[in-house]
Amino acid sequence: MKRIDLYFLLLATVLLLVGAGLGIRMGISQDFQLAPVHAHINLVGWASLALFGLTYRAYPQLAERPIAMFHFIVSATAAILLPVGIGFAILRSQPALAIVGAMLWVAGVLLFLVQLISLLKQEARKS
Repeated sequence: MKRIDLYFLLLATVLLLVGAGLGIRMGISQDFQLAPVHAHINLVGWASLALFGLTYRAYPQLAERPIAMFHFIVSATAAILLPVGIGFAILRSQPALAIVGAMLWVAGVLLFLVQLISLLKQEARKS
């Protein structure tokens, strides 16, 4: 998938807007109970997904590998489920979704690591 960088950046920007909206809502109401949700939307959603997207942009050969789309699906799913799960854990004492989201997130990071290692190996073969 040659433009997977844009998929990562688009979802990252949507999650940035969601995180900012939640932050504004918390500030207006002076209720910061969901601050961990806000933080994870911004960190996992905006920062990490955007960095993944920028990496795919800087190294387009990574986007050509079949693992790239799988990486996006796993990471995108995790970036949505993890903060929602944290919200359920805080508001309803139901942490199961947060655990699933966290495990998916780790899987997404491991897929990114596989991509970077493959890039290093490819570069080593060239020299």
